[in-house]
Amino acid sequence: MSAVRRAVEFLFTRALRSRLGIAIGIAALVFGIIGAAQLVSGPGDSTSGLSNRPSQPIMTVAPTTGDDGAFSTGAPPSPITRPGQLTPEQTAARFVAAWLGKPGITAERWQEGLYSLSTPALTDKLAGVDPSGVPAGQVDGDVTLQPRAENFVEVLVPLDTGRIRLELVAPDGRWLVDAVDWEQK
Repeated sequence: MSAVRRAVEFLFTRALRSRLGIAIGIAALVFGIIGAAQLVSGPGDSTSGLSNRPSQPIMTVAPTTGDDGAFSTGAPPSPITRPGQLTPEQTAARFVAAWLGKPGITAERWQEGLYSLSTPALTDKLAGVDPSGVPAGQVDGDVTLQPRAENFVEVLVPLDTGRIRLELVAPDGRWLVDAVDWEQK
């Protein structure tokens, strides 16, 4: 009986008071709680959770359709402009001229110059922008137009300090700048 008593004393005085003993005690407590919860909850529902996954992949395209990787194999459509409105090139040129502004221009005047050429979403994004912090320079080459759809084009304008990329949209035939991005040289 003395060997059992020594083992119990060792367990309570040394082993359970060490870090390892505490970690083993916490692990036993966690596993005990999990086991009790599973006993109380009963058998699981086989139709819920991850066990209800389909036996075959879900098909969104008929397998006989062919290669659907390319959006379009033909030439992109030409942009459509409503009669009497600016073309995408003209809109981009006027926007860039207003974007570059003049030295000492106030923020209000700078935004007024962009307002008529911008979508409401871009106007909201540019609210409060200080034109002195806007990357600028001088136009240094020809404007490149990349039509993406009849009412969406991308325009690249080279500057001496980088390149401005504009996204223009024309939901009703009137071209407006919807996004501005700056690529530094």
